Amino acid sequence: MWLRRFYTVVTVSGTSMEPTFRQGDRVVVRRTGVRRLKCSSVVVVRDLTYIRGPLPHGARLRRGDRQPAVSRTGPCLIKRVAALPGDPVPREGVPALRHVPETVVPAGRLVLLGDNRDASYDSREHGYFFTDQLLGHVVGRLDG
Repeated sequence: MWLRRFYTVVTVSGTSMEPTFRQGDRVVVRRTGVRRLKCSSVVVVRDLTYIRGPLPHGARLRRGDRQPAVSRTGPCLIKRVAALPGDPVPREGVPALRHVPETVVPAGRLVLLGDNRDASYDSREHGYFFTDQLLGHVVGRLDG
């Protein structure tokens, strides 16, 4: 029980994090808050678009999208942190954030990107993710 409180195992489904993680990889995720993250950390977030319904206004799906990681908490996304609260907004290469009024990422928000740009639903289309979606950061891969 103690381990489950601090760690969970997530199975990667989809290609959004290739070549770092591939379909079927099982990763260990340490449940954590945003304070323990740094840019380039790989995180797992709850995919609220499955829970709340349609995609945000202006977002579109591409071939290969919507293939979440699977955990006991429901559909999740595995992504790399591009910017944390207080970091400069990465307007270049993140179209959904090009015209936001703020110059730094607001409190309670994250900018997340998949390693496989062509097959990832991430901040390039979604914009900010909420820190309360954060399940934790990936600490390792299980063999086998």
